[in-house]
Parts: sequence; C-alpha cells; structure tokens
Amino acid sequence: MGRIYNFSAGPSMLPLEVLEKAAAEMTDYNGSGMSVMEMSHRSSFYEAIIQEAEADLRKLMNIPENYKVLFLQGGASTQFSAVPLNLMNGSGKADYIVSGMFSKKAYAEAQKFGDVKLVASSADKNFSYIPEITPDMIREDADYVHVCYNNTIYGTKYPEVPNVGDKVLVADMSSCILSEPVDVTKFGVIYAGAQKNMGPAGLTVVIVREDLLGNARKDIPVMLDYAIQAENGSMYNTPPCYSIYISGLVYKWILNLGGLSEMKKINERKAAALYDYIDSSELYKAPAEKKYRSMMNVTFVTGNEELDKKFCKEAAANGFQNIKGHRSVGGMRASIYNAMPEEGVMKLIEFMKKFEAENK
Repeated sequence: MGRIYNFSAGPSMLPLEVLEKAAAEMTDYNGSGMSVMEMSHRSSFYEAIIQEAEADLRKLMNIPENYKVLFLQGGASTQFSAVPLNLMNGSGKADYIVSGMFSKKAYAEAQKFGDVKLVASSADKNFSYIPEITPDMIREDADYVHVCYNNTIYGTKYPEVPNVGDKVLVADMSSCILSEPVDVTKFGVIYAGAQKNMGPAGLTVVIVREDLLGNARKDIPVMLDYAIQAENGSMYNTPPCYSIYISGLVYKWILNLGGLSEMKKINERKAAALYDYIDSSELYKAPAEKKYRSMMNVTFVTGNEELDKKFCKEAAANGFQNIKGHRSVGGMRASIYNAMPEEGVMKLIEFMKKFEAENK
C-alpha cells in the first residue's frame, strides 16, 4: 500500500523527507553505530542533537535570548497544571479565555491551584468563534492570562494576539505552532505538544520568559518546575530523545523551505483553496465563523448525519484517512498541518466535488 493522505488532528503526518532521513539513520546515526533511540542522552552525539534542535527552533521562531526553550514530556495537558504551579505565584489569581475543549480543560485544572476567573467564552455558539477581549476585562492583579491559540476540534484560531495589556500572556499553541511567524515577545509562555505540527507524540515544547522562572510554588513537583528544567537543559531526567530528534529534522525541513514566512504562504494557499470550495458548495458548510477560521483544522458538515458518515467511509476508501469530525461538532475535519502537501488538499477537493455531484 502506498502513502495515504492522513488528515488526522494528531498524531498527524510528518514530512516524507523527514521520515526518509530518519529511516536512513535508524540503525546508525551519524557514524555512531547506534540508533538515536539507543544512545545515552548524556552522550556527545545526543547533546549535539538537542542543542542543534534548540538552535534551529530559536532561528525559526526568532526566540529572544531572554526566553528559555524546554523540551519536556507529558503532553500539553500536563502544562494545564504546570502553568499555574509556576506562574500563579503573586496574587494567586489567573484569568482564562475559553474558546474550545482544551482551554476549557486548562481552565478547570487551574481552578485547583488558585482564584481562576473565566473572562470570556464562546461556548454559547458551540465554540464557532473566538471571544473578543479587551484589557479592561482582565483583573488588575491577575498573575497571567491563558488562551488556546488554535482550537483543533472546532477549527477556530485567534486572528491576532489578544490584547491583555501588560499582563503575562500564556498560550497553548499545540495545533498551530510553526504554521506562521509569531511574535514571541508578546507572550510570557508558549507551550505546544509536538504531535500535531512539529514531530511525534511524546514531546512538549515550552518557551518561557526568564523573569518568570524561579517563583514556583514550594510544593511543585520537581518535573513540573520550569526553573529546574531550564537549569538542567531539559535533562533533569531522560528527555523524549527520539521525538526531539525527529522534531529537529522538521525544524530543518521548514528552514530549508524558507522559514515560517514561506510556511505561512503555503498554509494560506491550502486553507484558502479548501474554504473557497466549501463556501461555493451547495452541500458542505463550515461551522466556524469566517473571521476566526483555522488554517490548520478545517471543519465542515453536510447537515445530514448519515451523509456525513457516508462521506467519511468513502473518503477512507479513496485514501483520505482520519477525516471524521470530533463528536462535539460532527461532520468532517481536515487537519492540514505543515506536512500535508498542497497536492493532498487539491485531491481532497476533487473527491469532495465528486461526492457532492453524486449525492445532490
């Protein structure tokens, strides 16, 4: 069987050339006589891998020197606890904007650790938009403000950095990191699970401003303490070595494409083609409001549950896998992350047109 077009929301497809390079190095990385999966994380071979990965990520995202880059385990969901334990250390207050399932989970988790306020939510319209906020909505003594930048399930994204005044802004960017340039200086913390747009499952990247380190709660678990992880170069214990290695290859792949500015152009073309067809169609509809549509996760429905099921079944038979939408939205979801080639999107559109013609 040949390669399929994998539209999974995560773990998602990886660039073919990255997989091919990893395959070529599987049993002997760079003359070491070992796979990266076998080597000590304290070896000179692996130290070069993690250091190069960090340098390339810094270059890609233009990360300033006063930010630490941490390569951690536990998924983005672990950061739902780590963020308040590290940052809710002044007033003991934090403000959250809920724009989907994962920000809702982050909000619920943070309530275990202090006074957490729900500033705004788009639950009233099944998270089909991003709630607008202004600085006056944020509490003056809030230690930080938390957002989820792209909502994988609902197919929405912040169209611009939310204005939280002088407060520390924390963003979960799991499903949109590296899809376009972002001004890191507008954020105190950015975190992202790798398995959607960066690499394999097992790695979580945290980018944290240095002045936010060192004030964690005294009873914080050691593995969640950003300062300790930073002091130890993400190696307090064995890091997710192979996931970091693959992500490093992905960073080089994007750099070779021309960086995030070029990556954004490619992603915009893919998303525009798919949304333009959906908007012109008499069968399909995109639930997300136009202003807030995600470039990474395109949700669409026919309005007929049985027809949606038929679409997913026939799509799978034609090589378009994992296109079924989340149960909270229904219908279909095409996750068109960086690694999805433009050809895959155009072939999906061809299939959608054919299905529409046959099911009017």
